[in-house]
Amino acid sequence: MTTATDTDAGGPGAHPRFAEALRGLGLDDLLARTRRFPEATRTAAEAAAAVGCELSQICKSLVFAADQEPVLVLMDGASRVDVERVREQLGAGKVTRARADVVRETTGYAIGGVPPFGHRTRTRVLADRSLLAHDVVWAAAGTPYTVFPIAPTDLVAHAGATLADVRERTA
Repeated sequence: MTTATDTDAGGPGAHPRFAEALRGLGLDDLLARTRRFPEATRTAAEAAAAVGCELSQICKSLVFAADQEPVLVLMDGASRVDVERVREQLGAGKVTRARADVVRETTGYAIGGVPPFGHRTRTRVLADRSLLAHDVVWAAAGTPYTVFPIAPTDLVAHAGATLADVRERTA
């Protein structure tokens, strides 16, 4: 059984591509803080339960197609993305959820393990302002079993994200 103390070439379970990206950014300290769990953390609820944090402290990395061009949206785990707000923010004609093969081709990672940066290709990134409500958020480290903690402002900076209000409004 895998535990949070197991290590591999990238640190405690970080995907090798993501570990390389962290090292390239001088973020080796995040590798040491990456946690691997025996149970999947592919959904925000699973990740929050494993980490023991609020659902809104999970950063979801979601890929959409804006006029068929991939765009990454970073959203807090308690909220849903409003595709109409994304469309308006980007000035796109149409925004849809990207297919799994597009997500893997664009990012190099499978859905449920997509980190907020360290992707195969460079894409436009929007980060919802709701992430800034916390001192620390947890994001996927390239696999459906690994997460890492990061300050939201650092997350936005390293992802090259534009801050936006793209979550669904609650009634």
